[in-house]
Amino acid sequence: MANRSGTVLSSLAGVVLSAAMALAVAAQQRGPMNAPAPAKPHPPANALGHPLRRDVNLVLVPVTVLDPYARLVTGLEADNFRVYENGVQQEITHFSEDDVPISIGVIFDASGSMSDKLAKEKLAAMQFFQTANPQDEFFLVDFSNQAELMSPFTSNLSVLRDRLMFTRDSGRTALFDAIYLGLSQMRRAHNSRKALLIISDGGENHSRYSEGNVREFLKESDVQLYAIGIYEPLADRFRTPEEGEGPELLQELAEMSGGRVFPVSNINELPDIASKISMELRNQYVLGYKPENHDNNGKWRKIKVELRPPRGLPPLRAFYKRGYYAPGP
Repeated sequence: MANRSGTVLSSLAGVVLSAAMALAVAAQQRGPMNAPAPAKPHPPANALGHPLRRDVNLVLVPVTVLDPYARLVTGLEADNFRVYENGVQQEITHFSEDDVPISIGVIFDASGSMSDKLAKEKLAAMQFFQTANPQDEFFLVDFSNQAELMSPFTSNLSVLRDRLMFTRDSGRTALFDAIYLGLSQMRRAHNSRKALLIISDGGENHSRYSEGNVREFLKESDVQLYAIGIYEPLADRFRTPEEGEGPELLQELAEMSGGRVFPVSNINELPDIASKISMELRNQYVLGYKPENHDNNGKWRKIKVELRPPRGLPPLRAFYKRGYYAPGP
């Protein structure tokens, strides 16, 4: 039944997409719209060097558990997990598997390299929005030559849809700036659970911020990063060096935050993959512990989660953030 519903939603979204794109063309022919164009803010230049540190009384670790076939595993108990901080086991004082409200930023690649994939990319984002809970909130960033905040946080899906439909492909790829802008925007989130969803080929060739800047900011942020990687085949002669590095780049950023990358070989699969990511975000375990280390030294603390599944289950894999910064002195 869920597959049929997803198909119907995808079909309806496709109709809406086609109509909206037609309206966009007509509007461009008539002249500029009366409504002002959205502003084009840049990531704050002073954000670097100011880590997002705070008093840590309770560390919360969202954990996704998959079986060998990459299927979600639900129904585990607190006793099935062990949490270590810098090698020292911690007492799990909080455990939940609830579908709680999430603050999500969608980072949308509108660069020239995505021109033949843009329609499906929009459809995937729409499918992701359609799976929202009433308490969820979203913002939308698109990027080409620069990163642009298309919509700040909102629960109004019509606003997101309208902004998305008028997005056009052009220019180069400022992926790092877009991620940095998304992490900066996440400071305004109202929910404790936070995630970024990147839809891109992973190419990067036009950012002000470096890969190191993005890695450090992501480590300082309590945000999971998910990505839908729309990669060109290895043998494609039109594949750029930046696109060749994209898969590894997105994989590393996602894994360090506790998220995942979903590679796409067939762009027609995009809407289904977007729905799968939404389902995964809503079926995570959240482990909480009060650190035994009370030193406020501002240092990086490594987190390790071990699984102790019930007997009879196959080997399972856990995805979780790799650590956090202790409070500063």
